[in-house]
Amino acid sequence: MSNAIETRLAELGLTLPDAPAPAANYVPYVLTGNTLYVSGQISMKDGALVCGKLGDTMDVDAGAAAAQSCALSLLAQVRAACGGDLSKLKRVVKLTGFVNSTGDFTDQPKVINGASDAFVEILGDAGRHARSAVSAASLPLGVAVEIEGIFELA
Repeated sequence: MSNAIETRLAELGLTLPDAPAPAANYVPYVLTGNTLYVSGQISMKDGALVCGKLGDTMDVDAGAAAAQSCALSLLAQVRAACGGDLSKLKRVVKLTGFVNSTGDFTDQPKVINGASDAFVEILGDAGRHARSAVSAASLPLGVAVEIEGIFELA
């Protein structure tokens, strides 16, 4: 089904991955009422993990690209929760971003901007959201970024 979100993704040259399957004993999302909670999505590019530690093996621009990949995986989970119909997405409510970084790295917000900027670029004002951007000493499988999200559906 074609809609404004899919059209905008195509205009930006972005493609959503298949909704990643959970890697452990949890579900990829929970829908309660019109609020959708999406489990943390890890940084992946073309099916491969994006690994690294900000402040050591990865710079802010590479981290922001990793965060953008998380945003696309979050949207893929939203699409799955909506039965393939992204037009049901009303807005992004909140993101919580985790950045695999050294103890002295302080640009976590700049890294998570990769996801925030993507949502605004794709959804306009509906992509503006509340947010937390925090450091983590390590993340699953050594990935650079993990982001979870809360979304409002129509």
